[in-house]
Parts: sequence; C-alpha cells; structure tokens
Amino acid sequence: MASDNSGYRLILPVPMYHNDFNIWSVLKNCIGKELSKITMPVVFNEPLSFLQRMTEYMEYAHLLRIATEQSDPITRLQYVTGFAVSALASNWERLGKPFNPLLGETFELEREEFRIICEQVSHHPPISAFHAEARNKEWTFHGSIHPKLKFWGKSVEIQPKGVVTVYFSKWNEAYSWTNVQCCVHNIIAGKLWMEQYGNMEIINHSTGYRSNLTFKQAGSNSKDLHRIEGYLLDKSKRKLFYLYGKWTEFLKCVAHHTYEEYQKENSVKCKRDRDGETRSKSPNDSPSHTPRKVLQKLNSLKVSAFKSSTTQESMDESLSPDMCEGDIPKSDSTYSINIPNSFTIWTVNPRPPNCEDYYQFTSFAMSLNEINQGMQKTLCPTDSRLRPDIKKLEQGDIDGAAIEKTRLEEKQRDACKQRKCKKGDWSPRWFKFEMNPYTKQEDWLCNGEYWNRQYIEEDDIF
Repeated sequence: MASDNSGYRLILPVPMYHNDFNIWSVLKNCIGKELSKITMPVVFNEPLSFLQRMTEYMEYAHLLRIATEQSDPITRLQYVTGFAVSALASNWERLGKPFNPLLGETFELEREEFRIICEQVSHHPPISAFHAEARNKEWTFHGSIHPKLKFWGKSVEIQPKGVVTVYFSKWNEAYSWTNVQCCVHNIIAGKLWMEQYGNMEIINHSTGYRSNLTFKQAGSNSKDLHRIEGYLLDKSKRKLFYLYGKWTEFLKCVAHHTYEEYQKENSVKCKRDRDGETRSKSPNDSPSHTPRKVLQKLNSLKVSAFKSSTTQESMDESLSPDMCEGDIPKSDSTYSINIPNSFTIWTVNPRPPNCEDYYQFTSFAMSLNEINQGMQKTLCPTDSRLRPDIKKLEQGDIDGAAIEKTRLEEKQRDACKQRKCKKGDWSPRWFKFEMNPYTKQEDWLCNGEYWNRQYIEEDDIF
C-alpha cells in the first residue's frame, strides 16, 4: 500500500528560484562550527520548516499499521525496521535547508492513517519534539530531534541527535532507535550530493529482539552508495534474518540460513563485496585537509544555492581539475542483490513529475503547506503553514521571504529579551520534559492537550 497522499497537490505554486550565490562568503568563517548558530541567506532554504521535514517520517506510516496486525513479534520488528529506514528516503537530493523553527512554532498534520503534532520546545539548543498516533490508537510514534550541523571545509555534516520511540498498545511493545548521520558533499566545488551513513539499532524493549543496520558510505568507487545491510537478532544476539537494500529505494529481508547458503554459492562475489575496495576517507575530514590552493580560490567561486553543480566556465576559471570534488557518484546496480526467498518490507514511492523544479520534494512533501477548506478555522496560530517567510519563498518572492525571515528572527530575539527583563521562563504548550518509560531517559513527551484546540491569544510568534 502506498502512502496516503491522494487528493493533494503534486506541485508548488511556482517553480523554485535558481540564483548564483557566493557560498564561500557565508561559510568561510564557519569551518568546524555548528551551523544552527549561523544566519543563512534565504536562497539556501526550501519552503518548509524543520518541523515539517520531521513530519516526513510519516510518509510510510502504513508500515506501522501493518506491524500492529502481525501476531509474530519478529515480523512486527521487520516492519518497524522498514519504517525506520523509510523515514530517510525523502532526504535524497534534498539540498535545500529547511527553515529553523521559531520557539513555540507548531505543525500539525491529519491523514487517514495518523495524526501528528510537532512543537519547537527549545531554541538554545534547538530541539523539535513530535508525537504521532494512529487513528485507532493502536500505535504511537514520538521523539525529539536536536540537529547539529557542522561545516568541514568540503562538506556539511548533519547529526540528528535524539531518540525516537514506537509503542504498540495491542502488544504492549516499545521500540526505539536513533537516526544515522547525513553528509552533503562538494559544498565548495563540484556537484552537490549527499549520503546517509552510520549504524542504526532498533530495539524491542519488551522482547530484547533488535535490528542492527549499517548504512554504508559510498567508498572510493561508489559501489556501496546508498547500501544498507544488517541483521535481525534475538535477545541472545543470535542472527535470525539478514536485512539488505538501499535507503533510497527498498529494504528486503531473508532468513539468515538462506543468506549463508547464498554466500557459499557466491563466495567470489561476496569476497569482492567485502574486500574489493579501499575505503574512502570519512566525510568528517578535518578542514586542515582542505588543500591551501583550494581555499585561496574560493572567494571568487560562485556556486548555485540549489543547482547541483557550478557552471563549467566557473570551474575552468577558478579551479584546476585536481582541485574539484567530481561528479555525483553513481550507484553500481550489480550490487543490488536479490537473494532467493527474500521478501520486500518497504519500497519507495515514485516522486512526482518535474520534482527537480520543486526542491526535489516528494508527493508527501508537496502537500505540507496546503491549507484545505475549513482548516483555517481550527489551525493553531503558531502553525508552520502560517509563517510569512515560508509562504513568500513558496510563491517565489525571494526578497520578501528574506525580509520576513529577518523580521521573525528579530521578533524572536525581542521576545526573549522581554522574558529576561521580566525574569519569566518560557514553557512549551504541548510537550513536557520527563522520563521516557521505555528508554529510561528524559525526553519531551506530549501532554495530550493539543487536539482539544484550546489556543490562547498570546500565541503570536509570526
């Protein structure tokens, strides 16, 4: 079953605006710093708040429904694992930066399968909390994300710190995991591209079963681009199933003994998979590894904020060939193995036509700023759809969006100063900081009051 997005728009009001901008003029003083503390020009943004990007976790919420319908706890874990992987698929080729949420900003979304509420619960550090639930209350999905962005000279690294939790009331089961890191390469020169990498462990706190996944780095010859592999283990850490796929396309599962037989029959190919390349350096390379001759040329280099490459003329004039990062790596289809007796847990939905003209949005993302008939009467006044800077960017008014973005940031700073003068504290309206009963760690948990829609006039942040 595909995601629930029928009846919603498949394009934005106007195509995105392409404009050459001197990226280095903004980033040259940011090497090694956290970018959330840096004011970025609006031309780097996509017309969504980070709260809305977080809501894109829910594009494949039907996987949670399918999981709750399974009587076998192993099968339930398989579908939860598919859901955890699916949450990352919309990131591919999304090179625009979402707007930083304002303190107290919210975003809600109601669909056939679920409803979700998000709130910006902290500004320093920036923390976004969310709570989603099934219409029949058979599952809940909640967590908080504290994204850290750092610029390393040739790449930007995004660390989505925070734990997310799924709970199945029918089975009294809770699962938790943290998302892997993301890296955008070729920030200064060459074609922009991104990858997800790291380890993800999805734990069933009731049974002790878990999925251990490795999101591979592309490597020097790109053979591991997008690849995922790992195992589903029991509480004794015995391997039960082999999991494999690509976070951009699919996730499959096969019994571990079948995978072992496949390995024996294809020992030569499997050995090449394991040993056939020298691993590339980590995208976290220190800026000290950036060649000095590259840095000397960067001030004059113009790079498009959204186009995936610089013009050839700029490259020829500014950088010699050995200084360029190169093209976007291509995934080697020969490594998209299909082991006999595998079954597919998740496959990605196709993106809408001409999505490259609309920030590479998925169909689900295209609909997030829609205000349907009747919604205006019940929508919380702090909802991201009402942000004037996002609305203007979506309409193609770059200058207007920049003006509004500056105004909102200044308004937020003024509100903070007034609270300090009055020695008052700000508290989130819809979340509270308390112990997560499953992870035994403090987290932002929903207080259950949002959908009563008891708003107050003081909710004026725009």
